[in-house]
Amino acid sequence: MLSCSVVLVEIHFHLCLWYVADTHRYAISPDLVGFVCVTSALETDADLQYLVTGGKLTKVKSNSWKKKRFFQLQDDGETIWHESQKALKRNNTFSINDVESVRRGRQSEVLQKFTDSSMEDLCFSIIFKGKRNTLDLVASSPEDAKHWVTGLEKLIASMQNLNTQQKSEHWIISRMRRADKNRDNVMTLKEVKHFLHDINIEVNDMYAAKLFEACDISKSGALEGEEIKHFYELLTAREEIEVIYGKYALTAGQMSASNLLDFLQKEQREAVSLDYALMLIEKYEPDSAAKQKKQMSRDGFLRYLTSAEGTVFNPAHKEVYQDMRQPLNNYFISSSHNTYLMEDQLKGPSSTEAYIRALTKGCRCVELDCWDGPNGEPLIYHGHTLTSKVLFKDVIKAIRDYAFRVSPSEVIHVHSSCLHQTSEYPVILSLENHCSVEQQKVMAKHMTSILGTALLTRPLGKKMPTTFPGPEELKGRILVKGKRLNKLDVVFEDNSSVDVDSVSEEDESAEAKEGEQKAKAKKSKIKLAKELSDLVVYCKSVHFNSFEHSKEKQAFYEMASFKESKAKQLAEHSAEFVHHNIDKLSRIYPAGSRTDSSNYNPVQMWNSGCQIVALNFQTPCKQMDLNQGRFLPNGKCGYILKPHFMRIPDFNFDACNLTSGRWLRKKNLHIMVISAQQLPKLNKDKVSSIVDPFVRVEIHGVTADKSSAQTAHINNNGFNPMWNKTFVFAINVPELAIVRFVVEDYDPASANDFIGQYTLPFTSIQNGYRHIPLLTKCGNVIPSAGLFVHIMALDD
Repeated sequence: MLSCSVVLVEIHFHLCLWYVADTHRYAISPDLVGFVCVTSALETDADLQYLVTGGKLTKVKSNSWKKKRFFQLQDDGETIWHESQKALKRNNTFSINDVESVRRGRQSEVLQKFTDSSMEDLCFSIIFKGKRNTLDLVASSPEDAKHWVTGLEKLIASMQNLNTQQKSEHWIISRMRRADKNRDNVMTLKEVKHFLHDINIEVNDMYAAKLFEACDISKSGALEGEEIKHFYELLTAREEIEVIYGKYALTAGQMSASNLLDFLQKEQREAVSLDYALMLIEKYEPDSAAKQKKQMSRDGFLRYLTSAEGTVFNPAHKEVYQDMRQPLNNYFISSSHNTYLMEDQLKGPSSTEAYIRALTKGCRCVELDCWDGPNGEPLIYHGHTLTSKVLFKDVIKAIRDYAFRVSPSEVIHVHSSCLHQTSEYPVILSLENHCSVEQQKVMAKHMTSILGTALLTRPLGKKMPTTFPGPEELKGRILVKGKRLNKLDVVFEDNSSVDVDSVSEEDESAEAKEGEQKAKAKKSKIKLAKELSDLVVYCKSVHFNSFEHSKEKQAFYEMASFKESKAKQLAEHSAEFVHHNIDKLSRIYPAGSRTDSSNYNPVQMWNSGCQIVALNFQTPCKQMDLNQGRFLPNGKCGYILKPHFMRIPDFNFDACNLTSGRWLRKKNLHIMVISAQQLPKLNKDKVSSIVDPFVRVEIHGVTADKSSAQTAHINNNGFNPMWNKTFVFAINVPELAIVRFVVEDYDPASANDFIGQYTLPFTSIQNGYRHIPLLTKCGNVIPSAGLFVHIMALDD
């Protein structure tokens, strides 16, 4: 066993590797590509060496639960082991792949509550992907804390910088290492069987023995060195890639630049030049001899296919590419409901962490449900329920810190890819105000003092506007949505309004009360403080009466909120709703009866032009997949420009009743689901639990475009199942269509289990042979898994 660990660092060639314990090195296969594990980095990097040596940290859970535990980086360079006093806890580890971020200082609620401010430089938190609890730790000195945070950030950066093929190789090799139970750096037949089960392949004993025998050239009864390399090559051979490559590799068995250009133009349908093909060879070809000849080998071709250029998502859409200077109402805006909740809305915890997670996912409209609290401090929680409470001022601080980007002072960054940057575009605070006038004034004070110049307190410009500014003009600004005592034009007048007056409650607030007290004859009223009223600029909440009333009486900055049932009724008159949203903002929110924090389908609301379609971000579901897919392009900035026919009054677009119009750009979408790679096991505790995967392709959009189709399931193979199944979908309105790829584990006796999914707009899909990453229920990338498809969108 190695006396010190090995750290993954990215370099520009691929390799196959295996432990050689006595030399502290890996055997390198020069004709493969991937990443390299080097021990030399440990000898020169103090932070990484510190993690290898390990040390004691105080784990904090509460005021009374603070215990020292030993933490250490393991031999694989990605697993952290930690001491545990629980007798039944076998797996005291976590993977760097499961870490979302590392925050230095007292940035979590636990550390803020249960540690002293003098310990700021000793504290740090490890934030995990999904629903795993944050790990809050205290080091013995500021230097120790810095070593841990910086070292962990370096490991995260090294894993993030691996491309898809490198992640695949790393995943396989880490499983090989895990199968080597006695760490003798050879593989027996028993270990090979264990390895095959671990990577999600069910094979009978005869096949396993035959595969083992074919690789055991020395007849020693164990695989080592070149025999392991041969075993690896047999295992990872991609027959479908070989066929494609062979068709175009017409220059002495390899692809010349002109051969590659032919492939790009014919198969990938890309209008590119020979210079582009040469660029791909220079970028992805690992063999220097082939590169010198301006040729691409099989390894280079696979590396290209698993790169950003080769994936299904158009790389040009990874950055902000849309016009961001149009009025705010011309955009779909990523929006959260009950943002403070981590779970359900009856007894789930409220937390500032929920706001941080939503904002870092690109959410640009968050909800603050505000109630009177003790000691004159307003609270945020779900009223009349058992949800926990969080201070209003703590939420505002979290919004300040995470609305646009994490401050370098809060996180030690070692690589640009580690910078947890969110969108630069405006954030809207949707206030549900249940507070007394006194605590409303406190709310206003906290927002102005904590948010400072980021808080928008008056319209842009020197005269009364007639339309919204654009996201570009509002970069870095925070807007308040709520009730206002007067018209916006009084900002430009000398006279002042009254200090306090009554206004009708928000529709959502009134609905919550009606649920308890039954229907009321008239809207309830609340007192509104001028200090809070004055912070509402472009998003004044008003009650909706009718489309006609809104057109005649409603100013552009006055917006209505609609419960999902009301919005669905209005969406039945889609053309009118679209017209309403051409110059007004609309917010849609889930019904109060969704006590489990489930979600409605947002697509129908987007089809009606509604901009702020609020969902429960804390609930993994298909609806959140669609939301993540809708806001995947345009740099994940949380703003997507609505189609032109939903922004211009002259159009009469109706998503329910399509007629001739510029929105009808009919396409036939041909999708061949070819294969999948390295699907995760669903029951990791059972060695024999192998998935039976199938793929479903779903089309979401206007009513006429809704469709789905699925492959047959493949028995006992989650490692490299192949389907070669083709589907054809008719798309009428491509600008509103969303495509969702879902992989599930077939179960004849019960509901199928979710494995992974990927969702993106039709307009962001690339044609040709493409790899598709797969995401977990919580929307995180599964490092090793993916689909391989062929896509062709043809004019009808």
